[in-house]
This record gives sequence, C-alpha cells and structure tokens, in this order.
Amino acid sequence: MSSMKNQLYIFILIVGLLLIALLNLSLGSVYIHFSEVISILLGNTSENSSWEYIILHFRLPKTITAILVGAGLSVCGLLMQTLFRNPLAGPYVLGLSSGASLGVALLILGGSLFSGVLASFVFSKWAIVFAAAFGSVLVMMAVMATAIKIKDTMALLIIGLMFASLTGAVVSILAYFSPASNLQQYIFWSFGSLGNLSWNEVGILSLVSLLGMLLSLYCLKNMNALLLGEDYAKSLGVPIQKNRNIIIIATGLMAGSITAFAGPIAFIGLAVPHLIRQIVKTSNHFVLFPAVIFGGAIIMLICDSISQLPGSDLTLPINAVTSIFGAPIVIWLLLQKKKMLF
Repeated sequence: MSSMKNQLYIFILIVGLLLIALLNLSLGSVYIHFSEVISILLGNTSENSSWEYIILHFRLPKTITAILVGAGLSVCGLLMQTLFRNPLAGPYVLGLSSGASLGVALLILGGSLFSGVLASFVFSKWAIVFAAAFGSVLVMMAVMATAIKIKDTMALLIIGLMFASLTGAVVSILAYFSPASNLQQYIFWSFGSLGNLSWNEVGILSLVSLLGMLLSLYCLKNMNALLLGEDYAKSLGVPIQKNRNIIIIATGLMAGSITAFAGPIAFIGLAVPHLIRQIVKTSNHFVLFPAVIFGGAIIMLICDSISQLPGSDLTLPINAVTSIFGAPIVIWLLLQKKKMLF
C-alpha cells in the first residue's frame, strides 16, 4: 500500500511539473495561451511569429534552466543533509557557492586592472561562467583533499563552513576597494538569473547535471544505511570514504555548474528536501530522490513565474523570490523539529 502511495505521489509530481512548466511558458510580459504554447512546442507555425520566437528562444531555455536548477540544487541538499545527518545542511555548505563568488569577484571587481580588448573578454558572460566554475572547482578540490585526511564527517562540515567564511572575507575586501560600476555588476550577478542562457549553455548545464544525478543514483542504497549512522553503515559493508567522496563530487558538479551559469540560488536546496519529506512521509532515498527532483523543479518554476511579475516588463531577482519562499519553510521546520524525518 505504501509503495502504491509513493508511486501516486511521484505521478502527481510529474503531472504537476508538466502543468507548471506550461504555465511558466505562458506567463511573462506577454501572455500566451496554453493551447498556443503547446502548438508551438509541437512544431506548428504560429499566426504571431513573435510568439514563436519568445517561446523557442527565450522562455523555453529559461524553463529548462529552472527545471535543472531546481532539481539539481534539491538533490544536492538531500545529499548533504544525509551525509552530515544535519537538517540545516544545504548544497552550498561545503563552500562551493562562496568559491564561485570569489572567482567572479576576482574577475569583476578586479576588472579595473584590464582595458581595451582584454576588458571586453573579462566582462563577457563566458568569462564569468569560467571564473565561477574555476572558483567552485578549487574549493571542491580543497574539500576533497581535506576529506581524504579527515575521517570525521562533522569536522568536514565545519571546514566547509570555514572555507565559505574565508572566501566571503576576501570578496568583502575586494568589494570595499572596487569602483561602483564593477560592484554593481557583481551584485547583479549575485541576484541570480535563469533567463540569460543560450541553448549551448543549457546543453552544457544539462550534461553536467546529468552526470551529477547519475553519481547520486549510485549512492542511494548507501545513503539509506547512512541514516542509521556511520558505524551501522560500516557493519553493512558500506565503503564510507568512497561513498563520501562520490557524494562530494556529485554535489560539486551540480552546485558548481548551477552557480556558474545561474548564479548563487538560495534556499531551494535547503527547503525542498524537507518539504518533500513532509509530503511523502518516508526517509527512503529511492522514493525521496525522484520526488525531490520533480518537487525542486516545480518549486523553482513557481518562483521563476512569480519573479517575472506576469503582465509587467519588470523582473524580480530570483534569489529574492526563492528566499521569500524558503525562509518561512525553514523556520516552520525548526518549530516542527520533533516531527522531522531524520
């Protein structure tokens, strides 16, 4: 009975994702009816050529990006919460977002050192993506090197937080000495954005996210054992060190690539896994994993639809919307801590 109920939850989430995705494609400064959206997606020619361009070249890449970001960050949050057995662990707890922010800060806030042709490259979108990815990779390598030497998982969590604090301090110093124009550009990047990716960039993000998902899938059985403690997992033959390294790499790939392409997106990875646990009422990762993927994608699409301010040319920062959504959930979870499925 429980298995059928879980399958029903997954089915409802899939149907919900499809409906919310269509709604996301319809809403914006220009409203396009559901039927017209479906017709364009099926390859039919629209009577309004501008609608066709809006859907295929702007809204569809943004919708797919929102799905990838929501699903990827939610899975990262699930991995981190299980690895550290800490309900307040999130995808950026290892300092990956701070590393990406440091890379972008060094590029943008140090941009006054460059001029001419070099400056045009430095401030290009691909340069920012590479800088963010490079910063995330450096922090992930540092965390991996630490994980090899330190066997205590909680000590690794504290070291990750220290990396985040250290990189945050360097960014603050750079910001203090930077021109106002460079500082403004960095702040806009930190707001996060889903709508500026080309199809090539969406393809790269999809491939990296898929690789992270596959690595996560490999760990699901071991993660169920980890919920009962590392000693119990060892008694079942779980290779703790190998499992921990794979989880860190999977999180690094997904969180790092998402931050590189979309900026630091707050609260989704922290809030969604808990919200899904309250819905499906289980701690079985074979159920939580697909539920978190679809649930995270749905929540991200809803936040993106809200940020567009339908009917208006204005767009709210996506980070502000996800924080407004996520913060009350985290507060509620803390108040309901005795009921948390951990």
